[in-house]
Amino acid sequence: MILYLASGSPRRAELLQQIAVPFTVLPAPAIDETPRPGEVPLDYVQRMASEKAAVGLTRMPLPGAVLGADTAVVLGERILGKPADDADALAMLAQLSGQSHQVISAVCLCLEGRQAVRHSVTTVHFRPLDAARLQAYVATGEGRDKAGSYGIQGLGGALVASLSGSYSGVVGLPLEQTVALLEWADIPYWQVD
Repeated sequence: MILYLASGSPRRAELLQQIAVPFTVLPAPAIDETPRPGEVPLDYVQRMASEKAAVGLTRMPLPGAVLGADTAVVLGERILGKPADDADALAMLAQLSGQSHQVISAVCLCLEGRQAVRHSVTTVHFRPLDAARLQAYVATGEGRDKAGSYGIQGLGGALVASLSGSYSGVVGLPLEQTVALLEWADIPYWQVD
């Protein structure tokens, strides 16, 4: 069965490659990513992953399965999305400095006529960071396209004091939940050429 990844994220592709899953990237679906009024973060992330996979299912060139994913950085009950600009990134990072927040990642696997969704919740604690350190990180540009304005797998790893949960979920694709979905659909991983 052909596995399609409905995401343009190079980080998600790298994580699938890490567990040796053959896949084809579908262009990231253009969907409205606005949270609904009163929608709690977990419901939002699961809905986004499901919608991405469902749209991908309609765009497959050949029959197969589509994996959609979404990740949100949550401070309290507020979702911190991708920053609008560097000032927005700096404001987000200042709020995260010295605090704990959650990173919720959801994955959805869609096949013709059925789908399954799994999620991970990871608590991330940021080091206390002064304004100069935060400005220096924002100036790297690394967090411009990332929820919460940082990338734990890159330079942003220096912002983090500790985490409890799924490191790969913080990167954008929780491997434990992804493998469970692959097994559910009888899609092999650890495929060595």
